[in-house]
Formats: sequence, structure tokens, C-alpha cells
Amino acid sequence: MAQSKQALRSRIKSVNSTRKITKAMEMIANAKLFKQRSRMEANREYAQRLQDTVDEISANNQGLESCYLKHNGSEAKGTILFCSDLGLCGGYNQNVLRLAKELNPEDPIVVIGTSLYNQIKELGFNLVNEQSISSDRLQFSLLKQFIQILTEKYILGEIGTLQILYTRFVNTMTFRAEFDQLLPCELKELKKEPLPEGKVYVETLFEPDPETILNQLIPMMIQDVAWSDWMESTTSEQGSRRVAMKTATDNADELSESLMLEYNKARQAAITQEITEIVSGSAAV
Repeated sequence: MAQSKQALRSRIKSVNSTRKITKAMEMIANAKLFKQRSRMEANREYAQRLQDTVDEISANNQGLESCYLKHNGSEAKGTILFCSDLGLCGGYNQNVLRLAKELNPEDPIVVIGTSLYNQIKELGFNLVNEQSISSDRLQFSLLKQFIQILTEKYILGEIGTLQILYTRFVNTMTFRAEFDQLLPCELKELKKEPLPEGKVYVETLFEPDPETILNQLIPMMIQDVAWSDWMESTTSEQGSRRVAMKTATDNADELSESLMLEYNKARQAAITQEITEIVSGSAAV
């Protein structure tokens, strides 16, 4: 019985130590989630304004010819995949990997994040980056380089689609891995809100011409969209890690309570046995 109590005490101590770690990781992930979400929301205004400008040019100048707007006929797809550098973030990486397995291994792919790099490499994918790239330390200039490489492949007809595989941030509890197509560019229909009485629409004049400006704005737009997708992915990563660590902490609390109850039962049984032995000994005398 003494050995059983000693083993229970050891397990309770181990569970409580693990709980301290998971609780600390939950608090860190929550702080990072707040910071990254603020950055993500701050970038949306610029991204939306850039998208609206491109849509306005396209809507007011029908029939523009641009290689970024039409499919070149190639069935190959170039993909930039965002994953995490560390684990302990629930199903975040596995959801991304599940969609990655649907891709053609012969198509070019860029993996941003170290956790899935070796797995993607072992699956035989055509990796553009020969070395793993940290997602936490990703710079816009580096992401821009990979966008330009895949864009060049698109212009040359080597790939027919440029897309991002990322995790979309829905809310603090929901995150969805999905594809975001960058090329060919799908423009949104421009919706004009009714103006107050006496006001008229003023058409914007572009210099040198709308087609040239559009061909310069679209690469900028897709680069910013890719950066926004990375921000959503990192925000989702921290959210997923916070949820995973909170679940682990709650499970540790339940397990600790269960073990403590079992320990108290064993302790009570030992005390009862000792009392019984003392009473039996007294009766025998």
C-alpha cells in the first residue's frame, strides 16, 4: 500500500509540473495571438484599398489585356505553403499537410515553416527552396522573391495557377486550412453605392494608361495578399496553440483531481488497516 501511495504522489507531482508548463505556454500563445491579430487587422485596410484600386481600373476599362487576368492553358500549379516552426499547436500543421497531399508532387512548391519541410521533402515534392525557412522570422522581402519566381514561371507558361496554402483565421476558436488563388487574378465586381442628391461619379484618369498601371498594381496586390495570408496563418497558429494548451491544462486538472482522490482513498485504506491491526492486537492481549 505504501508503494502505491508513493507511486500516486509521484504521478500527481508529474501532472502538476506538466500543468505549469502547459499553462505558461497557453499564456504566451494568448499574448502572441493578440499581437499577431492586431498586425493582421492593421494590414487589411491597405490590402483592401489596393484591391479596390485594381477592381476600379478593370471595371472602368473593359477589354484590358493582361497576362495576369487570363489562364495560360497550363495545368501545373505553383504553391506557397505556410506552416509553423514548432509543434504543440493541435491539428494546425496536419490540416495543412492533408491539403498538400492533394497537390501534384511534380508542381513547384515553396514551404514556409520548418515543421513540415522534411515531410514535404520526403513525399517527393518539387521544392523551390532548398533549405527550410522559418515562418516566425519571415521577412516580406524574402516572400516577395518567391512570389516573383513563381510569377515568372506563370508568365512563361510553366504553371497555370499560383496559389497559397494557408490557414484562414475565422475566430479565436476556428481555423480553416484552404487554398487562395493569386493567379490568374480574379477581379471582384465593383459595386457603386448611390451618391447623395446632386453628386455625380467622377472617373479617375490614369497616367500613362490603365493597362500599364494594372500590370504594375497586380504584382503588388498578389504580394500583399500573400503577406496577408501569412499573417492569418501565424495568427491561426497561435490561436490553435492556445486552444491546445488550454485543453491540455484542463485535462491535467482533471487527471490531478482524479489521482488525488485515488491517493486519498489509498491513504484512508492504509489508516483503516492500521487501526484494525491495533484493535485486533489489543483484543488478543
